[in-house]
Amino acid sequence: MLQKTPPVRSKRLRDSARGQQCQLRLPGVCSWGPETVVLAHPPLGNGGMATKGSDLEGAFCCSACHDVLDGRVPCPDHLGPGAIFGAWILAAARTRAIWLQMGLLRVEGVAPPRVDEEGF
Repeated sequence: MLQKTPPVRSKRLRDSARGQQCQLRLPGVCSWGPETVVLAHPPLGNGGMATKGSDLEGAFCCSACHDVLDGRVPCPDHLGPGAIFGAWILAAARTRAIWLQMGLLRVEGVAPPRVDEEGF
């Protein structure tokens, strides 16, 4: 039986979102401004009532994309759940690459990747 591990909570990871570019980048939704970017948690059903997933699963997300992601604003007709989930996977990967570059995450024996202006 797999033992449930508690989610990672890191003020440093959450604070690192400040001033970053949105990595979710939903077409026709994203504000493209760093002013409202926060660390958003994934729509994976792993949180439960009033809980969030691990900060390690988070992605930098502007308020406009975050509102769609969390269902506060209806999903635009041109986007479906599959498109949003696919965008989420890329956003989380780009965010982790940025954290590696910033030195907030480390992999033993691996040099930090170079991150270009696109986030990858």
